[in-house]
Amino acid sequence: MMLAGFLFLLLTGGSTSSYSEQPELLDVQQKSNQSFGNGGNTSSYSEESVLQQNFNQSSQEDGESSNSSCSYRDLLKHLNLTKNELHTMTLPVRDHTSTMQIELAVLLYAILDVKEKDQKFVSYICTSMFWKDEYIRWDPKDFCGIEMMYISSQLVWKPDLIVQEMTDQGKAPPSPYLIVRNNSEVVFKKYMVVVSNCRMQIYKFPFDIQSCNLTFRSAMHKDKAIKFEIMFDSSTTTEWSHESIQTQSEWLFINMTVSDVTVRNKSYVIYTISMKRRSLLYIVNFLLPIMFFLCLDLASFLISDSGGEKLGFKVTVLLAVTVMQLILNEILPSSSDRTPLIAIYCIGVFGLMLLSLLETIVVMYLMEKDSDSQDSDADRDQSLCKDCGDKESKVSFHNCFREVKKLHCACICDVSPGEAPSERLSMAKEGSSSQLTEECRDSEKLSDELVEAMKTLSLLLSSRKEGKKWGYWTRMTKTINKVFFIFYIIAASVFLAYMFIMWSTPEKNSAYNSENCHAAGRPALV
Repeated sequence: MMLAGFLFLLLTGGSTSSYSEQPELLDVQQKSNQSFGNGGNTSSYSEESVLQQNFNQSSQEDGESSNSSCSYRDLLKHLNLTKNELHTMTLPVRDHTSTMQIELAVLLYAILDVKEKDQKFVSYICTSMFWKDEYIRWDPKDFCGIEMMYISSQLVWKPDLIVQEMTDQGKAPPSPYLIVRNNSEVVFKKYMVVVSNCRMQIYKFPFDIQSCNLTFRSAMHKDKAIKFEIMFDSSTTTEWSHESIQTQSEWLFINMTVSDVTVRNKSYVIYTISMKRRSLLYIVNFLLPIMFFLCLDLASFLISDSGGEKLGFKVTVLLAVTVMQLILNEILPSSSDRTPLIAIYCIGVFGLMLLSLLETIVVMYLMEKDSDSQDSDADRDQSLCKDCGDKESKVSFHNCFREVKKLHCACICDVSPGEAPSERLSMAKEGSSSQLTEECRDSEKLSDELVEAMKTLSLLLSSRKEGKKWGYWTRMTKTINKVFFIFYIIAASVFLAYMFIMWSTPEKNSAYNSENCHAAGRPALV
């Protein structure tokens, strides 16, 4: 008996010291208890070992359950978002009388295109919305400190946000995920390619500043159910848009103003994007060539008016300006309320060139008129000499003895350049009849000399009758050219100065004076 008790104490002391480290010795202890059989100490030992085993098993199961609660899937199961479609069907509010406040922020990432002809504005934007879903809430301590989770955007309700000016479906892919937080907050970010209507003000094209509105609202809900609020003011939105913008095409982004209005119990958030056109390409390819054409037309005054080269040159330059106007017609929209300054510029240059062309036509007409009058006088003198020669020959051969006709022929046809007809007539009266007969016989020999003398006589007679009439219009055309050249330079200078002042004067636009709207927003977008 004493030997058995000693062995029992030995076995119990070793097992208790190593039980926690070696749980597999439990079977050996049970066998020893059964072999020693009947003592009260053995029964109490077996009960204590069973309780210790159950405690270790329960603690191990608790450790495994706590490790499994650290996964996002267990959190989804806890929130019951996997198969519950009620989260996407109705507003996530517990009281139907409460209004859901949705904070909206919009950033501009790119200005893709501005179509003046179609009055369309294509932009690439990012919209961020913040709201609270009262059915999404958990304690981060129960899930290993998880405070935020990315889930599919199809599992929860989302606002029905639309852009009122949108005319075409954007090509950007939909956002597949959104963010949920442990305090019921939901963050949804969406990238959009917006093709919207924008009324273009092209009065100062190509030095114009355009303002296009993007109006965000709910498609169906009124303010009683959903109310959109501005997250960031205009200055913050403009600053972040300047930092995030990627491309601007031919436009330079200026600012982005934010305002909100309420119409018929429905809230609207309006983002106004102001941008300025890069005008260097239009100056080089359009404005300067037209000015060069004007300089060429001005230089054409140095060309002589006697030929037709000047007229052809001016017509060619005028046609070149007409081609530039056709190109401009393809750019500018036809629905403009005011005539653009660039159209006035083209019309003004065209008008100056047209006046120059008309002046050239008038000058050439006057010079042609002077030349025609000179040719007509020469033809008349030549016909007069011919008639006189015929008359003289008839007198000499058929009626030489008639003194009156012979005297008439002599006074008209046989006048030397230095004699007057009256002197010749007096000499004829003083001569004798024999001398007159000899002059008639010798008239045939002097016919050639009479023709030349008649030409000289006709020139003298015309100069005495008309005075300084010959060459008058030629001298007038020179005066007209000088006066019109001075007028042309003054008119072109005044017109170009006027266009420069009108283009450089800033245009008053109510869109640029919109008040900045401030809202209590977050310090940064998620």
